[in-house]
Amino acid sequence: MDGSIQLFSGDRKVLLHWVRSGTEKFRHAHVILLLADGFSVRQIRQVIYASFDLIRAACDRFRSDGVNGLVGGGEAKPQPRWQKRIAHWVTKKSPEDFGYFRRRWSCDTLAEVLAWETGIQRSAETVRRTLPRMNFVWRRPRPVVGPVDPNRAQKLQHIRDLLKQLPADETAVFQDEVDIHLNPKIGSCWMPRGSQTEVRTPGNNDKRHLAGSLIWRTGTLIVSAAGHRRNTLLFLNHLEDLRYRLRGSRRIHVICDNAAFHRSRAVRDYLARWHHRIIVHYLPAYAPETNPIERVWWQLHETLTRNHRCQTIEQLLDDVYEWIDRDRNFSNHDLTQYTMAA
Repeated sequence: MDGSIQLFSGDRKVLLHWVRSGTEKFRHAHVILLLADGFSVRQIRQVIYASFDLIRAACDRFRSDGVNGLVGGGEAKPQPRWQKRIAHWVTKKSPEDFGYFRRRWSCDTLAEVLAWETGIQRSAETVRRTLPRMNFVWRRPRPVVGPVDPNRAQKLQHIRDLLKQLPADETAVFQDEVDIHLNPKIGSCWMPRGSQTEVRTPGNNDKRHLAGSLIWRTGTLIVSAAGHRRNTLLFLNHLEDLRYRLRGSRRIHVICDNAAFHRSRAVRDYLARWHHRIIVHYLPAYAPETNPIERVWWQLHETLTRNHRCQTIEQLLDDVYEWIDRDRNFSNHDLTQYTMAA
């Protein structure tokens, strides 16, 4: 057995880590390291006061399972009950349930509640170290819309039927508005460790609103002139723009959300006057994910408005329109709610 162990540099680093960590696997790792360095079994027994059985067990495990079997074995220790309580509180409760006037858990609050509820004293620092070991991370939650349209299924089926049976001389578009702010949206980017990249902002924010439509059959994006307000006038100007640009279509089906200005009296009067050319269909309420153009707006922000360096809103809008003109086809941005028409 003397000198029969050979270690690669990576294996040696792993074993040295376990030796220095003082874990239960220390003795087996120590045996393998000494054998690899040329020590005899008798010398190892004398140096670390190990039995022959322990040395043989370490060799057998290393030969059969390698380094991972040597340092990764052993039964997992049962999770303490106080950790299970904390995990339950973080996932199912809020501090308000325990009389605190706060909405988010902190390590201090968890430690206090643990002491009050169970009598177990753990410091906030202990809680902070324990949470990552239980697969908890500190990150922003994802906002979701609480209400659900009771007629969601029927409205989506109506739109699917419309698209499926759409005549060749008619056009369907998905319409929505997007806000363009001069103050840049802040997005993640690569930066040297230990430093934080700065994004200079103009200071005083200025914004414009764009109304756009995604043509269903072609994926072409039509965007009208920017407006200072997101209101009925912006929507009506866009409908007029659609009526002019799509004049080759006998009828235009505009599929949009349930914004109040999409249903105003002025809009109803306009649709009554042009009912033979434009028909508006409304998506389910509280369901922005059902509108494919939302993916285009997301791509717009990811490409242009996050961390931008434009000093004027006019410069930013020029970049937006140039991006739209350069990549006018967005057929790859449809969602799974529908199937792109042939």
